[in-house]
Amino acid sequence: MGKDYYKILGLSKKATDDEIKKAYRKLALKYHPDKNKSAGAEERFKEVAEAYEVLSDAKKREIYDTYGEEGLKGG
Repeated sequence: MGKDYYKILGLSKKATDDEIKKAYRKLALKYHPDKNKSAGAEERFKEVAEAYEVLSDAKKREIYDTYGEEGLKGG
C-alpha cells in the first residue's frame, strides 16, 4: 500500500490548492530540521515535502488520485 499524501498533510481528497499550500507551510515549519531536532522530524519533513510536491502539481495529483503512489512511479 502506497503513502496517503492527503493524510500526511492532514487533508481530504477535496482539498483546494490553497488548503494544500497552507497545510504544507504549517507542517514544513513544524518539522523543518533547522527548527525541530527531535528524532524522526527530518523524515517527517521529507514526507511532507514529497506529499506537497505531488498534490501541488495538477498533473501529478490527477495521476495520484487515479492510480495512487504506484502510478507516479510507473512514469
